[in-house]
Amino acid sequence: MKFTRYNTKKSWKTPFDRIEFEERKSVIKNPDGSLIFEMENVVVPKSWSQVATDIIAQKYFRKAGVPAKLKKIKEEGVPKWLQRSEADKTALKKLDEDDRYTHEIDSRQVFNRLAGCWTYWGWKHDYFASEKDAKVFYDELCYMLANQMAAPNSPQWFNTGLHWAYGINGPAQGHYYVDAETGN
Repeated sequence: MKFTRYNTKKSWKTPFDRIEFEERKSVIKNPDGSLIFEMENVVVPKSWSQVATDIIAQKYFRKAGVPAKLKKIKEEGVPKWLQRSEADKTALKKLDEDDRYTHEIDSRQVFNRLAGCWTYWGWKHDYFASEKDAKVFYDELCYMLANQMAAPNSPQWFNTGLHWAYGINGPAQGHYYVDAETGN
């Protein structure tokens, strides 16, 4: 498939270059005022409502098991920018045990996790006419997600890209990924 840029520019460093992001606090309380959920320093596009901020923070950010240090997994035929990541065990050993794993706090992590995984799958299954088309697909998806022009269903927000972005494998928490080599 071939793709054309509509919202992004090739000259941008990231698909988020023209989107202003800000830190917010997400607090969700019961009607009686008791606290259900709270997260500080949540990074989202400035244009987002507080409700959208609360939903991504409470529901869709990966809350545990995200390695604080990652390394790219070199795969023959996969462009460097599209290679999946996994925990850098050597770098993690140098950190205090409590600092080795973290959670998502920036919406760009989620947008990258989703768009990156979808692009990776498309690359592995030969959907793109060229690397340029794969990059356009990725950039445009990130931009559309950040600007709420497109959105997947909840299972995608929760699960897609955990293996691609962080090396998180199932089935311990019930998620799956497709192995393009075996089809499993």
